[in-house]
Amino acid sequence: MDLLHPDAASPTDAELSAPLALPSTDFDHRLGRRGWLMRRMLVLADAFGMVAGLALTELIVRDKGGISPTAEVAVVVAAFPLWVVAARLSGLYNSDEERADHSTVDEIVKVFNLVTFGVWVIFYGTVWLTGLSHTNERKLATFWLLAILLVTISRAAARAATRRLAGYVQRTIIVGAGNVGQLIGRKMLQHPEYGMQLIGFVDAAPRERRGDLSALTVLGVPNDLPALVVEHDVDRVIFAFTSDSHEWVLELARELAKLKVQVDIVPRLFEIVSPSMTIHSIEGLPLISVPPVYLSRSSRILKRATDVALSLAALLAITPSLLVIALSIKLDSRGPVFFRQPRMGRGDRPFRIFKFRTMTTDADTRKGSLAALNKHHASGDTRMFKIPDDPRVTRIGKMLRRWSLDELPQLLNVLRGEMSLVGPRPLVLDEDDHVVDWGRRRLDLKPGITGLWQVLGRDDIPFEEMVKLDYLYVSTWSLGQDVKLMAKTIPSVFRRPSGV
Repeated sequence: MDLLHPDAASPTDAELSAPLALPSTDFDHRLGRRGWLMRRMLVLADAFGMVAGLALTELIVRDKGGISPTAEVAVVVAAFPLWVVAARLSGLYNSDEERADHSTVDEIVKVFNLVTFGVWVIFYGTVWLTGLSHTNERKLATFWLLAILLVTISRAAARAATRRLAGYVQRTIIVGAGNVGQLIGRKMLQHPEYGMQLIGFVDAAPRERRGDLSALTVLGVPNDLPALVVEHDVDRVIFAFTSDSHEWVLELARELAKLKVQVDIVPRLFEIVSPSMTIHSIEGLPLISVPPVYLSRSSRILKRATDVALSLAALLAITPSLLVIALSIKLDSRGPVFFRQPRMGRGDRPFRIFKFRTMTTDADTRKGSLAALNKHHASGDTRMFKIPDDPRVTRIGKMLRRWSLDELPQLLNVLRGEMSLVGPRPLVLDEDDHVVDWGRRRLDLKPGITGLWQVLGRDDIPFEEMVKLDYLYVSTWSLGQDVKLMAKTIPSVFRRPSGV
């Protein structure tokens, strides 16, 4: 029964098993709407990055006896179709349509490889084959470095611009209004940058929706889905577990392919399936590979070496800024510059974290009187204590928290070997007491200044979900994942509401 329409009759088994009748209409206008926009913007971005790189190279490197600028432009123009084909084969134009969370950070390695191929193989090879002139390796190297930088920046700018267009947004329906479907709905509402507009749910036996989803209706039962796709001009359908049979859902997903919509399926055991996991097959049957939770000695050494090198370089670079922040804190309110608090570290060994002080000195004594303001209080889960616009925060402290500048002293914890640049969330001891059983594996690695919890929502993520994210991070660690998370941390800070 539809919870919003209690008088509506529940669908019968015959209705649920009836053959699907596809509406007779033209769906070609919907096909690839999002991908069409993004692909063309990315092609323009690639062209701009290459041409801009060539122009800057001309200004930086003077080569009077080499190939003329006109000939260079001609070579780039002639070779660009090969670039587009190579980029398409590398998946640099198709991922945005399929993956909601795809970003330029995810493709930096592919861009590097493609620019290297484009400059040293296509460009150099074309010049050599045509015999236009001798090549200047210094000039080519400069062009190569600038092209990598400018193509990456151009792609990021193109994505940002395209995601603001109405045509990029995919109107989305979630099949299944249970716990998993509502979890996905909440994440979609919290991340508008994914470009998905949630229209509603489809379910024959929906659960009562939680408060932040109460405005979303159950549009109908699964048998209505084809008609609903047409009626609401839907671009994407997400299957998130329903009470319907496996065969029925399978038939429904196959029929939706005829409507030319993007179909996503939440996998079973999704709690331990990471986006970085690989899919292989046994005679055509796809299998998701879940590796054992183990980090080799060489991996730990590599992670530690990266932490030391980057944190030391960062501290040397930002020392003047740290001194300015320290002076501002002293002038703004009474109390010490630094705030040190016990946190739980790797292997259940507590340590004291360094942070710039952002609250008044009596913050701890006022905590009990402010319990009702805890943002997690309404859900009944008070294992984490976070107050929006906390009255205990100082004027300078509010600015420091807004841009996460209060966390910069944690670089000292990294150098001391107590923390990592990327890792699980460093919980206070009271919060850590609530982590039990398999969740304790989150501390197989050192806590991090940033991590999945920071990039995907920070304080908005419920406690249990945060523990699952940390477990996923530890169980699927790679240096490449750390680099991506560090790169995604800065955009996530800029997306954060000013009141955080």
